[in-house]
Amino acid sequence: MEVNLISDTITKPTKAMLEAMMSAEVGDDVFKQDATVNALENKLTEMFQMEAALFFPSGTMANQTAIKLHTQPSDQLICDKDAHIYNYEGGGVSFNSGVSCKLIDGTRGTFTAAQAASYINPPDFYHSPLTKLICTENTANRGGGTCWDFNELMKLKDVCEQHQLAYHLDGARLWNALVAKNESPEQYGLLFDTISVCLSKGLGCPVGSVLLGSKEHIDKALRIRKVFGGGMRQAGYLAAAGMYALDHHISRLAEDHKKALEIRDALEDRPFVKKVEPVETNIVIFYLQDDIDEVHFMNELMKNNIKIISMGMGKLRMVTHLDYTDPMHEYLLKTLKILKIKKAAI
Repeated sequence: MEVNLISDTITKPTKAMLEAMMSAEVGDDVFKQDATVNALENKLTEMFQMEAALFFPSGTMANQTAIKLHTQPSDQLICDKDAHIYNYEGGGVSFNSGVSCKLIDGTRGTFTAAQAASYINPPDFYHSPLTKLICTENTANRGGGTCWDFNELMKLKDVCEQHQLAYHLDGARLWNALVAKNESPEQYGLLFDTISVCLSKGLGCPVGSVLLGSKEHIDKALRIRKVFGGGMRQAGYLAAAGMYALDHHISRLAEDHKKALEIRDALEDRPFVKKVEPVETNIVIFYLQDDIDEVHFMNELMKNNIKIISMGMGKLRMVTHLDYTDPMHEYLLKTLKILKIKKAAI
């Protein structure tokens, strides 16, 4: 048995999702003539009660488009030091938009409105970049699937309005937060200028993210997507997967969260584990004891056909997902219980 927990992006479409994809009505989306893409965008605008939406091939492109929408070269955005837009988007903030990041040393990928306010550069001090944008990530990946406190997000909105800043949400795993916190898409649509949501993280789609915002923003985003090379033709086959996932795969995320909690409990009981971060959704981040070699540990898991990922700085990650079955889960828990790890030679 192979257990792959490197990410919730490794899933494959279910049989029912494939059937929905293969029966999709398609057209040329570059001309906005793909009925299924249009239906997906409309469905999401209704869910979030926002004016418009645009389908993208990746969450990175959706985020990068949003940043370019809200900034000009030499501007600065504020985000957490662990933010995806800073750590995992290939330096696109600077390459695509000519923008720098002011990094908050937050808590597990989140920060407070007071922290953000203190990081805003004085607009009349021409020696420093103009602060133009605050970006949040919910759930916070490197934080361990952390869910933001919605009240803090509301306070951040007030900060943005007071200082005339744009407000973007990297909501790649927002679906997990909505399920874990019993929140609604409309709550988020009221707060943010733009929101990116991913369909291939957690929801089981093969490809795709969507950017939501005002009609003015999405009209501009269409041109930016073109510049970035993100126009697709008969993309309705992919959008149909998203339509299916939105209807069938959101509530089941609670199962992934339950399994993640059980993995946390199993890891906390093992002598080779130094610390496990709090688990709120489908991501488990843990650290090994100082005298345990990380490469050796991961090799021992591989010998048992268990794949996980290292995030650097001692962070090891497991992510539960749609294709992580009950038998796989029982096998993983059993293996962790009996796994023997040698201490590194000093």
